[in-house]
Amino acid sequence: MNCITDANIGNWFSSTMEDIRNKMLFQGTAEMTETGMDWVQTHRTTVRSVLDTCSKKCKDDEIIFETIDSYKTDLENKNASLVEKRNAIAKRLSEVEGKNVQKSKIIEKIEMIRVEQAKKKELIVSQNKANKDRLKNLNKAKQVFQGRLGLEIRKIHGEKLQFIFRDINQKDSECVYTFTLRINEGGLYQIVSSDPPLDCMPHLEQKLQETNNFSAFLANVRREFLALKPE
Repeated sequence: MNCITDANIGNWFSSTMEDIRNKMLFQGTAEMTETGMDWVQTHRTTVRSVLDTCSKKCKDDEIIFETIDSYKTDLENKNASLVEKRNAIAKRLSEVEGKNVQKSKIIEKIEMIRVEQAKKKELIVSQNKANKDRLKNLNKAKQVFQGRLGLEIRKIHGEKLQFIFRDINQKDSECVYTFTLRINEGGLYQIVSSDPPLDCMPHLEQKLQETNNFSAFLANVRREFLALKPE
């Protein structure tokens, strides 16, 4: 191969290489510019899509938040209504419980009254029986003492009986000795008064309560009156 010594050829070569470099540089720059524009357009499209998506997402989120707020408000209203109903139920239960307590007290009071009435009825029956026995004793004593010993029995005010003894003082046939008797609330004999007074009358009354022997009681009272007659 021959050596290149011609200066024009060297210049031509350099010029040719510069042209080639410039063409390649221009071509590369154009491609890069076109590619860059494509990237920019793609970026814009992507950004626009992202912005649209974000906007739609924001609107959807706003709707969700509004729905949540609506649910929260509705839930609060329902809770308030539930509390109100619960308070109303508690009040009603309290009223029912109070009525049940009142009903129990009324039933208890009625039972107490029933028991008390049963006791009173039993007591009345017992007293009536005792009074019948005492009346029988009084009639028996009256029959014994009235004819033979001059005893007179009178019913006076206040459901009392007055026993009048005659023939105690033989010197004064008009002189009478009396005592007054009644049957108290307990169905027992009770001496109200004695004329003339007898110091031993409380003892005779107690003995009458113990024995329920009215004939013996009258005999003892007459004996005590006889002991008081003047000499």
